[in-house]
Amino acid sequence: MLLDAAIIAGAMAAGFVQGLSGFAFSLVALAVWVWLVPPHLIGPMAVVGAFVGQLLAFRTLAQGFSLRRLAPLLLGGIVGAPLGVFALTHIDPVWFKGAVGLFLLIYALLALASRDLPRIAWGGGAADAAVGLFGGAMGGLGGMAGSPPALWGILRGWARDERRAVVQAFSVAMHVITLTIYASTGILTAEVGWKCLLVAPAMLIPTLIGQRLYQRVSERAFTRIVLILLAASGLAMLAASVPALVSRLR
Repeated sequence: MLLDAAIIAGAMAAGFVQGLSGFAFSLVALAVWVWLVPPHLIGPMAVVGAFVGQLLAFRTLAQGFSLRRLAPLLLGGIVGAPLGVFALTHIDPVWFKGAVGLFLLIYALLALASRDLPRIAWGGGAADAAVGLFGGAMGGLGGMAGSPPALWGILRGWARDERRAVVQAFSVAMHVITLTIYASTGILTAEVGWKCLLVAPAMLIPTLIGQRLYQRVSERAFTRIVLILLAASGLAMLAASVPALVSRLR
């Protein structure tokens, strides 16, 4: 079945990238799934896949973990996660594809340019909490909780291992909160459960391979390739959704 094949392909690609980078499962999976998978399935599957991937890499948290960095992000994320879940249940498929495409494109371009961007030293814990709120909302919407703090950590100038550990811990916490809300609001249906049974085993081996390559391959070089691919995916999704959005506004 074409739908199941797309789910498996997206999970495999996303698992590999998450194993390598420590996050980005949902970003990669969404780039594949958004073409064929209904929005009501995408969010829960992305959260479950991202959560499984983080659990597989949980042992890496010991290296570089900082509770001081994590705490304000978590405070914001606790507020943001329910907002993301609310958006998920009231979203239009065309707008969803356009929003994901725009986010992918902006995120990838900003991350690619991060070496040339000035470091952000202002805002303190309040700014960190605001980023956590956005991350929590993105997590509730589609399991993308780690993306905002990952970019924020680069802009803040956090060390590589510290950034990876904090993003992983934040992502796990947001996924637990999001899945709890999903379960309590009926989003985790039997249909979602069956599709998630495709996601988890499909991503297992690619995730482990990605983790091994993390120790051997230049992370910056590979990350740049991934970000270029994400930017291209975002551009393609925008190109597919913009005509429909324009026709609605006429």
